[in-house]
Amino acid sequence: MTNAEIAAVFYDIVARLREKKENIFKIRAYEKAAKSIEGSPVGVEQLAREGRLRDVPGVGEAIEKKITELVKTGRLEFYERLKAESPNPKH
Repeated sequence: MTNAEIAAVFYDIVARLREKKENIFKIRAYEKAAKSIEGSPVGVEQLAREGRLRDVPGVGEAIEKKITELVKTGRLEFYERLKAESPNPKH
């Protein structure tokens, strides 16, 4: 997956979390990670392979696990559950 594709998933997660009125700090964490991924000069897939995802600003343990799952499997269970709960968020 490209950085843009991964960032798009995280931006959609942000929109869905906002719609659910989740904790603002959680929303901001996903948003910061999405922006960092989008602007990273290095491919996030490469960083995941090298175990360097935490080098990306805004990527902590929980988001690192989600990115790794997304890169390895092409899907993210957390994201799939969010999509099932709110099929069409307002961006």
